[in-house]
Amino acid sequence: MLETIESLFYAYRITGKKLYQDRAWEAFEHILSATKAPYGCSSVENVMKRDGAKKRNEQESFWIAETLKYLYLIFSDEDVISLDDWVLTTEGQPLKRGRQVQW
Repeated sequence: MLETIESLFYAYRITGKKLYQDRAWEAFEHILSATKAPYGCSSVENVMKRDGAKKRNEQESFWIAETLKYLYLIFSDEDVISLDDWVLTTEGQPLKRGRQVQW
């Protein structure tokens, strides 16, 4: 699901279409409905089970480190992190873009 939300973030930033924000919010709601636990969001044993998937007693680190980061960014103003000035790694960490290298 992380990759889906990351893709929605880029699609929104490139096009500005609210549709991508709406899809991201729907994904967030679905994730919460399947994973919400008393102290966070649990991973589940089998994502293919539509209802009643058994929750594990653990929360994946990428849930906060990456998924929630992209959800935050898709609803933030573009000046929070401009894709003209920053590149996001596959882990969602921002790296300042350097000058263009002339070959």
